[in-house]
Amino acid sequence: MPDYRALEEKILRMLGSTRRPIAVTFLEDAPPDGVEKFDGTVPSSCSFWKIAAGGRTFYTVPADHLNCPIGGYTTNTLPPERMPELQQVLGLMSDIGYIRMEEIPGVFHVSAAPQAILYGPMGDTPVEPSVVLVSGKPARVMMLSEAATRAGVSSSLPLLGRPTCMAIPASMAHGAVLSSGCIGNRVYTDIGDDELYVVLRGADLERIGAELDTILSANQTLTQYHQDRRERLTVLSS
Repeated sequence: MPDYRALEEKILRMLGSTRRPIAVTFLEDAPPDGVEKFDGTVPSSCSFWKIAAGGRTFYTVPADHLNCPIGGYTTNTLPPERMPELQQVLGLMSDIGYIRMEEIPGVFHVSAAPQAILYGPMGDTPVEPSVVLVSGKPARVMMLSEAATRAGVSSSLPLLGRPTCMAIPASMAHGAVLSSGCIGNRVYTDIGDDELYVVLRGADLERIGAELDTILSANQTLTQYHQDRRERLTVLSS
């Protein structure tokens, strides 16, 4: 298994951040031995991201996601009998002008219903993650996205928006994706107003990690290059 701790440290250095990247793994079978089951209730599926970023490794079962119809839809943990709740939430969002109902078919969702979902800091994951969620300032997230592009594992999808959680199945299917987030996710996870997400497919992490130093060095060189050009070529009439 890759050295996820070392990869996490490289990503954090690039981000200039202390918020740990979050490994999310969709499990078809029983969770690994020694991983605790989540005990409690939260208002949203992305609330688990905040708990994991704080240092805990744990797993959830579909019933733990019932308070979040939208997260339940994107993670394929919403049972049929709870679908009316999803329709109610979507109806509210449509009524206030937040979404158009014709957008809903384009929302990505996990294809196979999981038995459990494992969450934890990337460096502590006991299994290969399905995806890793990384948040940070745009200039730093930009470089991580560039590393994914250089590694040949970036998707061709545009910047994703609401709901943030659809970036997980989008990355699982297509590779690295960027997300501007959504207001619900920002409330539940407390990421900054000046931060974005990049979501990386777990199988691609080593290839992305191998390109981080090259991209960081290239950006440092280009910063000086463009600063010099700006100084030499800027002439403004008074």
